[in-house]
Amino acid sequence: MLYAFGSNGSGQLGLGHCDDVCVPSKVFLAAPETTAKPSKIAAGGNHTLLLLSTGDMYACGLNTDGRYGTVANQHQHTIFQKIEIQYSPTQIISKFRLCAATWESSTFVDEDGRVFTSGTGHKGQLGQGPSVSSCGTPTLIHGFPPLGTQIVDLVASMGHTVAVLSDGSVYGWGTGRKGQLGQPSRDCWIPRKVESIPFHAMRAACGKDFTYIVGDAGEGQHLIFGSDKWQVVSAAPREVHGWRDISASWSNIYVLLDSGILLAWGRNDHGQIPSEGLASVTKLAAGSEHVLVFNGAIGTCLAYGWGEHGNCGDLKGNQDAPVSGSPVLVEPEVLQMGAGCATSWIIT
Repeated sequence: MLYAFGSNGSGQLGLGHCDDVCVPSKVFLAAPETTAKPSKIAAGGNHTLLLLSTGDMYACGLNTDGRYGTVANQHQHTIFQKIEIQYSPTQIISKFRLCAATWESSTFVDEDGRVFTSGTGHKGQLGQGPSVSSCGTPTLIHGFPPLGTQIVDLVASMGHTVAVLSDGSVYGWGTGRKGQLGQPSRDCWIPRKVESIPFHAMRAACGKDFTYIVGDAGEGQHLIFGSDKWQVVSAAPREVHGWRDISASWSNIYVLLDSGILLAWGRNDHGQIPSEGLASVTKLAAGSEHVLVFNGAIGTCLAYGWGEHGNCGDLKGNQDAPVSGSPVLVEPEVLQMGAGCATSWIIT
């Protein structure tokens, strides 16, 4: 079961309406009944991508610029719609491996490893070159990834997208003036390799003005490049041995260890950093200025941070979740969680 709550002014929660909700509500797909589980949720400013374990892709929310394609030629959907790409007059792409979303654009990786982008990107977010700032339909990025490699992780934040490749290299495109795409610090209109990463990259997470890279969990190597606002760079631990999962908000980095301990650093003026010593965490998802964790010991999903739109549950008129966390759903097991721009998802 997929539950959603939070900001919903453009129908980006997929609930069939455009009202914010503070209680986890069941999401339905505009498709025949399926038992497939969601494998990834990628949230833009006002749109959401949902990838199922079968490779089927769905999207909802604002679509005025075709940021998830020409689905029924409509500018907005409040129910998740199936995404297909007309690659040629005789070929329709309907299976995907990965997806990511910036504020106004989407990136899709199909089952053959080809990369497509759509939507709006005035600073290179589409990766199609300096002459392309809008794509009304998903369009192929030619020549990427390099021959002999595959994308193994794909992430994005408000203005930039980062891909980790099977050879351990990292590429990025979009907003880069804060150094979030490496050096030189400038916007990248096509995928550019991030140089000087001294280890084989395994995963990535994107904040608003930074990028976080981790290597092998046994080695504990990690690297942050970009702005040090809120001490995102300078407050980082030297190593993160035994990491299980990573995530980033606009201004925070979160690392879940195999031990169930959650490491977090960065901005904390809205309580975005959970109480020190939080343990028994098994799942993690960070949104714009909030984070969701699942405490397996007590079977509860907790939300921390800024929750004005209901994305941290019912806060009884408060904007911030309590420092002890806001319990948003009690379940014996949670398969996965997702979080976006004041939006939250829980998969059971």
